[in-house]
Amino acid sequence: AKPFVKQKQWYQRRVRGLVPAPRGTGLVSAPIPKKLLAMSGFEDCYTCAIGQTATLGNFAKATFAAIAATYSYLTPDMWSPTVFTNSPYQEFTDYLAKPFVKQAKKEVKY
Repeated sequence: AKPFVKQKQWYQRRVRGLVPAPRGTGLVSAPIPKKLLAMSGFEDCYTCAIGQTATLGNFAKATFAAIAATYSYLTPDMWSPTVFTNSPYQEFTDYLAKPFVKQAKKEVKY
């Protein structure tokens, strides 16, 4: 067993992944993460874990840390509204539709 180097690493249990599951699957995990995921609003989710799962307190803290990490993602419902402008091709369609006629150069007198 490796000794802890960091003080912040106070639990050995890590929840490696919260993976979206197909609609209707439900929460596929152990009982403790299942309760925490249900309370946080997850409906369909797979979980993957590394390490010891027997210590429920550490297991719950690791699950909470994984849930907190999911809220750092920017999902489409959080995007700011985008105002689209016309491209130059759409804006100058009438001008571009006219046939090109070469004009004679004018002489410049000094």
